Amino acid sequence: MFYYVLKYVVLGPVLRLLFRPRIEGLENIPEDGAAIVAGNHLSFSDHFLMPAIIKRRITFLAKAEYFTGPGIKGRLTAAFFRSAGQIPVDRSGKDAGQAAIREGLGVLSKGELLGIYPEGTRSHDGRLYKGKVGVAVMAITAQVPVVPCAMVGTFEIQPPGQVVPKIKRVAIRFGEPLDFSRYAGMENQKAAIRAVTDEIMYAILELSGQEYVDEYAAKVKAAEQEAAPPRKFPKLRR
Repeated sequence: MFYYVLKYVVLGPVLRLLFRPRIEGLENIPEDGAAIVAGNHLSFSDHFLMPAIIKRRITFLAKAEYFTGPGIKGRLTAAFFRSAGQIPVDRSGKDAGQAAIREGLGVLSKGELLGIYPEGTRSHDGRLYKGKVGVAVMAITAQVPVVPCAMVGTFEIQPPGQVVPKIKRVAIRFGEPLDFSRYAGMENQKAAIRAVTDEIMYAILELSGQEYVDEYAAKVKAAEQEAAPPRKFPKLRR
């Protein structure tokens, strides 16, 4: 109930009023039945803008840190994500990917919409990065269509590190559903799941017009942080 109150009474109308999102291809979202909506991830605002304009309920796999933050802010954030029906996923450890896949397949088995960001994290520079193969494993295993989605302009209104978004118009584009039934039974074959993932990312790229980087976002970000010169702090006078 909280999800629909938030969507239609509280957050949804406010977001539509402030950001006036241009919506393209909304008819590509299936009216019923299980499907995956796979999008680029540019901003914290993505978590709210896309669900606000999709008529059906959509469940996202959210990082566990949103549910475990300290203090009042952490508790409020956790309460919000739980009430909105989002699922926490622990991204640490070697079994993190399998846990996410199990949770995602559980959503799809109920005939629901599953939202996922194949890049695995927000883009730190506005470019589109290589997708992780979990989305392909779920699509092939559950035999459901994948609807590519592109958020356009959300990096400019709220890049990583910016708390309050700028009030500026954005666009949300949905592409035609991708059918991967030809890969049935191949969810454990590395070449197959890589091919499916790359096809999904290419569809997102066509919608978003971003520059593409054939590396994982987390790896590039870590390398850039390591190469950055150490910050110099002024000496304290005695």
